[in-house]
Formats: sequence, C-alpha cells, structure tokens
Amino acid sequence: MSEATGASVPGQVSADETPPAGPTNLKKVVAASMAGTVVEWYEFFVYGTAVALGVFSVVFFPGETARTGLIYGFSTYAVGFVARPLGGLVFGHFGDKFGRKKLLQLSIFIVGVATFLMGCIPSHATIGFGAPLLLVILRFIQGFAVGGEWGGAVLLISEHSPNNRRAFWGSFPQVGVPLGNLIATVVMLVLNATLSEEDFFSWGWRVAFWLSAVIVFVGWWIRRSVEDAPIFKAASAHEEEMIAHRPAFVDVFRLYPREIIISMLCRAGENVLYYTVVTFSITYLTGIGIKPLTILTFMLIAHAVECVWIPIVATWADRIGRRPIYMLGAVLMIGYAWVGFLLFDGSRNGGSPLWFTLGLLVGVLVHGLMYAVQPALMSEMFPTKIRYTAVSIGAQLTSVFSGSVAPLIGVALLSNVAAKGTAITDENSDWSKVAIYVAIMGVVSLIGTILYKETKGTSLADVDALDRRQVSISGARR
Repeated sequence: MSEATGASVPGQVSADETPPAGPTNLKKVVAASMAGTVVEWYEFFVYGTAVALGVFSVVFFPGETARTGLIYGFSTYAVGFVARPLGGLVFGHFGDKFGRKKLLQLSIFIVGVATFLMGCIPSHATIGFGAPLLLVILRFIQGFAVGGEWGGAVLLISEHSPNNRRAFWGSFPQVGVPLGNLIATVVMLVLNATLSEEDFFSWGWRVAFWLSAVIVFVGWWIRRSVEDAPIFKAASAHEEEMIAHRPAFVDVFRLYPREIIISMLCRAGENVLYYTVVTFSITYLTGIGIKPLTILTFMLIAHAVECVWIPIVATWADRIGRRPIYMLGAVLMIGYAWVGFLLFDGSRNGGSPLWFTLGLLVGVLVHGLMYAVQPALMSEMFPTKIRYTAVSIGAQLTSVFSGSVAPLIGVALLSNVAAKGTAITDENSDWSKVAIYVAIMGVVSLIGTILYKETKGTSLADVDALDRRQVSISGARR
C-alpha cells in the first residue's frame, strides 16, 4: 500500500476525528523531539569525530599501522550501526504498543549513560584488550538506543502535523542531526584549540563524552512535557489490533514488503553520502595535510548551512511533492561523487581551505534534498499500529549496510596511508574508487525514488482506514 485513499470505513476513525495539534502544542512537540535528537546525535557524532581524528587508534589500538588503526576505529564505529536495527525493532515494537513518548525518554537515557561511560574507559596501556572490548560493548548499547530514537522522534511530530505541512514539521528532527554534529564539532574544536596534542589524546577527548551527562538531562526533561498524538490514541482504542499476537515487524514484512524495500533503497544512498561528507572527509582531509583544527573550524559552516537548508527543502516537498525533491538529490549525489573530491583536493599542499569548505557545503546541500523529505515519505506509507516499527526498520536496518561501513570502505579504497596519523603520502592518491562507490549508492537511492508513489497530502487516518479494510479483506479470504 503506497497511496492512501480518501475513503472512510464505517465505524472507523476518520481524518476529521483526529485533528492535528494546534500551533502552540505542535511547536512544543517539535521542541521536545528535536531536543532529544540533538542530544543523541551529538553523542553519536562525537564518537565518529574522535575516530576520524585518530583518537581511538592511539588510545585503544596502539602499535597498529595508521591504516589498520583507522580500520579498527571505524569498525567499532560500525558496531553502533549494527545495533541500531535491533534497537529499532525493540523500541518500535513497544512504541507501537505503549506510545512514542515513553520510549523516547528511555532511549535518551540509555544513550547518555553509554556515552558518559565511554569517556571513563581506561586506555589499552592500562587494561590491555579489555579497553577495546569495553568500547565495543558500550558502542553497541549506544547504537541500540539511537536505533529507537529516530523513528519515535519523527513520528511524534509527523502524527501531530497537518497533512499539508507534514514534510516541514517532520523535518525538524532531521535538523537535530546536523545541529548535534555542529555541537560535537564545536566541542572537539575547542578541545583541539586549547589543549596540546598530547593532552587531547590522553584525556581531553574524554571531556566531550562526559558532557553528555548534562545535555541528556536537559533533553529528557523537555520530553516529559509532551503527549502522544491523537492519531496514535485513536488507533490504540482498537484494542484488538494494538495488542499484537505477533511482533509488529512480522506484519511490516508480511503486509508492506514493497514499502520497506522502497524505504531502504531511498535511505541507502543518502546515508552513505552523509557519512562520507561529515566523517570520512575528516580522515581524507587530514590525510592530505590539512590541520584538524582547520577542518573542524570550516566544518561548522557546513553543519550550520544544513540546519537552515533542511526546513527549506521540506517546504518545497509540501508544495510540489516528496518524489521530485528526493529524485533531484539522488541524481546530484551521483555527480557529487567526483565534484566533492576534486574540491577537497583544491586545498592540498597549502591550498585555500575555501576549496574543501565548498566541497563540504555542496555535499550537505545535496544530502539535505533527500534527508529533509524522509520523515514524511516514510511515515505516510505505513499505518499507525506498525508505523514506529516500520520506519525504524527502513531507516536503521539500511544504515548497517550503508552509513556504518561508508567510512570503513572509504579508508579501504584509498591508497597509500602513511605510517603516522592519517596522512596520505601519495599526492595523487586515487580517490576514484571511493567516488564510484558513492555514485553507485546514489543510483540505489534513485531507483528507490522511481519506485516510490507520491504521498503528498496523505491523511494518516485514511492510511489507517485503508489498512483495516485490507486486513479485513485478507482475513475474510482466509
């Protein structure tokens, strides 16, 4: 079921009976969802930045070559992504049963504790193999909780939003991602600027992780003040449907296989592009001789621009549709695969940092064309009773095969990583293989967009009504 019908079903809840939240309440919901998203993604990205800067290679994997140390570091980074689908399934299942709010409060607490403890792990020099083992365990727990965050945050807003503005309002949790990354970059930038390299690698990086204790409490407190949407409460009233006799993911794959495939295809390229631009690029730019302090300083511009860009794109998606905007992003991603690295290389050997900054800016602008549309696109394809589970599967399962391995694949495809740090010794180091990989993933998202049928203006209540009718018909046939 890719398109909702306007027909109502006798005895069921119609769109008019589940009005969206008023402007004041909706802004409150947006603030609560976005606050938690900023917090959780700050913690997730501060980890990725630490890996890209080579912190974990030194602290947890000493004695390895630069290439191997980076691969090990990005492998632990990938562990968090592997845990995200499991978190999405668990949080989605219980979020579809008991509400989005309760699970969102739990997810932010778990991420905060795991991140804080990461900053407390002794180095490899102190406890040996136990250090990377603890890192992997905590990274898994962190990824598990983040896996349950995104679906709940976007649905809390999407289910409160009016049909004609769902893309705009639903885009604000997406803004939380670059905003969280921006804050993580600021923290790392300040630490890099104020500490010596020795102090930063020995204890300074830990401060960024310990800060999670403060910001988690703020996000958790804000989320206490919101309630689940009327559409969810209306669906919950159908007790025989909401008390599942099977896990929700069974119905997701049984009844909506096409929609899940489309979600995953659309998500795949977008996810690879983002982690190539904001994580792998740090490794690459450091490798061609640019100082980490310089990279982080100009990376702030890219994050700030995307924070503003995402709601603008979402407004276009409400006006002209989700499909054309997403398709444009996927097409441009294919070309960016080469343009981005050419711009990065313009800053090699003392070249102006404006070149690599332009490369970052173009990357986040292309990414925003796809990322801004995802909440509306995914939420409008699934009924309320399984929506949390479905969008979590579409987003988090895909991340295992896309964003999680993008930096790892990038490092593996690059040639000539030097013996110290992340320096790329060959000035003509071949990044074309990385570009081909990014372009192929852009084609994957383009295919998903072609298969997707426009859902602009869809009523979520009508999606629920159509689902009940289809379930009733299939039950009668059995």
